[in-house]
Amino acid sequence: MAIRSLKNGTFSRSLLVGNAYYVPPVTVDYLVAAGGGGGGGRGTLGGGGGGGGGTLISSTPIELTRSTTYTITVGAGGAGVYTGSNGGNSVFSTITVNGGGGGGYSGNGSSGGSGGGSYGSSSSTGGAGNTPSTSPAQGYAGGNGASNGAGGGGGSNAVGGNATTNKGGVGGDGKASSITGSSLNYGSGGGGGGFQYVTDAGAGNNAYGNTNGQTGINANANRGFGGGGTAGEGLGGSGGSGVVILKASEAATATTGSPTYTTSGSYHIYQFNGSGSITF
Repeated sequence: MAIRSLKNGTFSRSLLVGNAYYVPPVTVDYLVAAGGGGGGGRGTLGGGGGGGGGTLISSTPIELTRSTTYTITVGAGGAGVYTGSNGGNSVFSTITVNGGGGGGYSGNGSSGGSGGGSYGSSSSTGGAGNTPSTSPAQGYAGGNGASNGAGGGGGSNAVGGNATTNKGGVGGDGKASSITGSSLNYGSGGGGGGFQYVTDAGAGNNAYGNTNGQTGINANANRGFGGGGTAGEGLGGSGGSGVVILKASEAATATTGSPTYTTSGSYHIYQFNGSGSITF
C-alpha cells in the first residue's frame, strides 16, 4: 500500500513493507567544475591560455544517505601573472575535479583538470589534461605553441587549439549542461596570446587571447573558465572560479555556504558558488 507522509514540510512517497515503512533514498544529479587556470603573460612570444577547470557531470542520479552532511569545496580561479597558476580543486562527496593548468610564460603549459596552453614557441607543448585521470575524462590537453603565438587552454570537452605564427590557439570548449534549466558551458579554456591577433576562447568563455602589450582577459566567475593569455608586457588573465550544482529529488534539511536555491518541476536545485555543505 502506497502512502504519502509529511516530512520537513514537504511530502515524500513511502511504501508499507510488512510492518515498516520504506522511505526511498534522496537522489541527486550533480555538476562539479573546478577553478580555471590563469593565462600566461609578460612573454614577448605570447603567453598560453589557461586550462578550463576539470568538470564532471552525472549521467544518472546518485543516491545520498539521509541525515548525512556532505561537504562541498569550490575551487578558486588561478592567477594570471607571468606563468599562469593552476585553478583550485572542487569537491562534492567522493567526487573531486582538478583545477585547470596555468598557461605557459616561457615554457610548456601546466597540467591539470584541463591543460594550460604553451607559450609562443614551436618547441613548446600544452599541458596534459585529465590529470589525475578520471573516467569519463574531466578535461583535455592545452594547445602547442608556434612562433609568436601561444597555445589555447584545454577545455573540459575538447583540446586547446594549437597556435600558428603570430596568432594564439583557440581555447578548448567546455561541457554543456542544462542542470540549472538553461544550457551553459562549464570548464572552457582561455585563448592563447598572439603577437598580432586576438584569439577566441572556448564556448561560453569571455577570456579571449589578447595581443602584444595588452592585458589578458579575466574569465567570468563560477563556470570554471580558463583565463586569457597575452603577448608582450601585459599580464595574463585570471581564471574563473568553479561551481558545484546539485539537482535533488527532495529539499535539503540544512545547508551552509549560502547556495542559490531554485526549483524545476519537482526538483530542488542548489548552486554553490563558494564552499559549504548540504544535508538531506
